[in-house]
Amino acid sequence: MPENTVMKEQLCGQKQILVLFGSPHKSGTTARLLEAFLEPFPNAKIQSVNAFERNIAPCNACNVCTTAEKCSIADFDEIDSLLRGADVIVVATPVYNLSFPAPLKAIVDRTQRYFSARFSLGLRPPIEKHKLAALLVTAGSLDLDGADIISRQLKMVFSVMNTSIEGRAVWAGTDSDKGCQTFAAAAKSAKDLALAIKSKL
Repeated sequence: MPENTVMKEQLCGQKQILVLFGSPHKSGTTARLLEAFLEPFPNAKIQSVNAFERNIAPCNACNVCTTAEKCSIADFDEIDSLLRGADVIVVATPVYNLSFPAPLKAIVDRTQRYFSARFSLGLRPPIEKHKLAALLVTAGSLDLDGADIISRQLKMVFSVMNTSIEGRAVWAGTDSDKGCQTFAAAAKSAKDLALAIKSKL
């Protein structure tokens, strides 16, 4: 088989992972947990949306998406394209006041267009390609309430995006002296989740 044919086949079979990154720190605890998750995917095409860098505008409830399959604010168009093409969506975020940091919450809220596509326009599903998702959460507190709330929010969002959450990995207590001691367990949880997802691709 010609070499160029082999390369084309490899590219066609390359899995696409989209990371929605919600931390303002590129090398912080959330980034470390993400690195552990991505380790089992050395050949995947990984694309990342840094919420703090993108500064996506919040949903303003203009209702344009209830009449057409689009959003009135163009800054989400590229993210929409990435979401549609991904095989795996990874949401990596710290906990801020029991929820997402504001820049990532804005991205989450802009997925209202998929609810409108489903319930106002009757598109079933609004996104054709099925995808798997993982949630990676870091928290300064040992309390898991924030991770639980974020999990519930994403479960609802993904319910109209043809996306199933396969699990989560949480690194809690990062603000305490125990933080470094628990990273090994959190990293293992992230890698195990990645391997479970990889086995389904």
